[in-house]
Amino acid sequence: MANRSTPTRVIPPILIGLGAFFLVIAILIPLYMVGRLEKTPLDLEITSVSTGTGSVLDSRSLTAGSAVVDQNVPLISQRFVTTEEPSNSDVITVQAGSSLRRTDRQGDTGLLTATVDRVSLDRVSSMPVDPVGSIQSQADKPAEEVPHTGLQYKFPFDSQKQTYPFFDTVARESYDMTFVEETQIEGVTVYHYTQTIPAVDLSAVVPSPANKLALPASTWGVDGGATPITMTRYYENTRDIYVEPVTGVIVKGQEDVHQYYARRAGTPEVDVVKAVIGFDDNTVTYQLGRAQDGKDQIALIGRTVPIVAGVLGVILLAVGIVLLLRGGRTTRGTRPVADGPTTGPRTSGAGSPAPDHDWTTDRTEEIPRTNLRKD
Repeated sequence: MANRSTPTRVIPPILIGLGAFFLVIAILIPLYMVGRLEKTPLDLEITSVSTGTGSVLDSRSLTAGSAVVDQNVPLISQRFVTTEEPSNSDVITVQAGSSLRRTDRQGDTGLLTATVDRVSLDRVSSMPVDPVGSIQSQADKPAEEVPHTGLQYKFPFDSQKQTYPFFDTVARESYDMTFVEETQIEGVTVYHYTQTIPAVDLSAVVPSPANKLALPASTWGVDGGATPITMTRYYENTRDIYVEPVTGVIVKGQEDVHQYYARRAGTPEVDVVKAVIGFDDNTVTYQLGRAQDGKDQIALIGRTVPIVAGVLGVILLAVGIVLLLRGGRTTRGTRPVADGPTTGPRTSGAGSPAPDHDWTTDRTEEIPRTNLRKD
């Protein structure tokens, strides 16, 4: 009769096939899927808020004839980042509107600075893909083309303990952002970087009348009476940021900013803005959440799923091979049984009695005697 397929013959190949499939999945997922996750999302819509207090020049006092610098002024800096076109699988264009205002005054009277920055970035490295971006810093003038040459709104995935170029929109130039230490914020490991921007002549950056003023010495509060004294507006900053290294998300930032009028760089005479401003608690919490979500996705696809698939693949492969080998041994060790009753001595393949059976003593085939005599 023809042999029939049994579960012991079908199951092992299935298990071996599934095991090989899961092993392939464990190898391919990290190679192809993690790279897709390690890209800046195309649906950015992020608001960050920084607060602080400091010294602020009352600009109206200059026209009144005496520079007045208010102390302990409450300040708020807001930045809204959105995705713009062109953006695709490799490049993202971001636009960031930023403002700094004093909160003790309402409306435009409290506005100190406002800029709109636009730049296209590589979605993995976060570096500008084309050095030409644009910045608008004067409400009555259109945006100007400005080369962007460093990081700004995000660090690269898998950030390293090294120095990166970091672009400053006020100075319109990149300066070194140096690694300081590895630390933690609310249990999340972050890298601390710092950047120092030396005195920058803002009149050489933006040719605005406000960046170079000629006023009587008495207005500036220096010796000379009515003699006109030309003062230049300078900008200095020390920036500290904290980056979650897996995703490159900046979870915390702080600036020790100083703008002032002076006749020489590095010798402030009248403060314009002097304050320490940093992310508020809500912004830090939100950025930590973004970083943690990104880390979880990368860990799930890059580590958890491959490990589970690999372990499952090895187990299925091993079980399938063991069952296959056992099935082979069972088949080779089993002697086929005839379908019908045996009416004579069993024979070997050549038709003669099987040599291992002693038919001289076997009486199981003896015909019973029958009493044929009638009583």
